[in-house]
Amino acid sequence: MSTTAARPTTGRFTPTKLFRAVAITEAITWTLLLIGMFLKYVTETTELGVRVFGMLHGIAFVAYCVVTVVVAVDRRWSAGRAMLALFCAIPPLATVPFERRAVKQGWLGDSWRLPEGAGTSAPDRTIAWLLRNPVRGAAVGAAVVAGLTLIALIVGPPFQK
Repeated sequence: MSTTAARPTTGRFTPTKLFRAVAITEAITWTLLLIGMFLKYVTETTELGVRVFGMLHGIAFVAYCVVTVVVAVDRRWSAGRAMLALFCAIPPLATVPFERRAVKQGWLGDSWRLPEGAGTSAPDRTIAWLLRNPVRGAAVGAAVVAGLTLIALIVGPPFQK
């Protein structure tokens, strides 16, 4: 096996480290959005916090969902576990307790399964390619996050007056 293929299985972007980073980022941006909402709706001083932190949280939310799908496919999570992980992005700060439980239960791991022995399903082959080509994989991931964020912006907020 070439060193290029082995690179994604070790080092900086293990399933645990990647999932932890996006789970914490999602929780931090949720906190910032809640502060922005407090400033807008309670103190009625500014809505800038909601605009700025809302956008940041939207991007972090989508990134968390994309990484959750990648990890779920790689780690062979059940549909129920994957749906629970995705649901945890909705209540404020729930991604962090889920991540801690996932680490404690061994749901994440310190190496990627797919680059070593890609499965036969289309999701397995896709995730394996992304992990074997980390620069391209990161670019594809960023493009997916940007595209889904753009769609969310076009659709608009989930609740409107």
